[in-house]
Amino acid sequence: MTETTPASLTPTQLAAYFAFTEVSGLLRPAVERQLRDVGGLSYVQFQLLARLGDAPDGNQRMTDLADGVVYSRSGLTYQAQLLEQRGLITRSPSPEDERSTVVAITPVGRDVLTAVFPGHINTVHQLLFAPISDGDADDLARILGCVNAHLRAAPPRSANRRRSK
Repeated sequence: MTETTPASLTPTQLAAYFAFTEVSGLLRPAVERQLRDVGGLSYVQFQLLARLGDAPDGNQRMTDLADGVVYSRSGLTYQAQLLEQRGLITRSPSPEDERSTVVAITPVGRDVLTAVFPGHINTVHQLLFAPISDGDADDLARILGCVNAHLRAAPPRSANRRRSK
């Protein structure tokens, strides 16, 4: 498929782009403040715990976590180290591949998620979803899902899934 580069954005595209970046810029600090105040977590640390909390066995390979949260592997290692020092996760060699590290959420980590989630949900609802209808939220999810799939088709290295062996 050949891609052409447009000479400019339409007024609608430009307005959508600016609205998206402004909403992101306003929402993220409020979410981060709530996570920090209630759970002592950065946004990335929350993402890690939430993904582990949703995993069937409460664990994932470190590379899969990095791919999922779109964060550098070295940066994620540092964030995981901080969570491990707090007793929120454990890290251990993978039983299938000694080169891989498996990260698991601990009961203390689940307790932190339990404490953080009500305020997190309230913050996201009040700031992002309260002013729009459920139909608008469906449209937003569909549209952003398309953009996400497009961006993940040629992701930056931190978001690029590693090939399975």
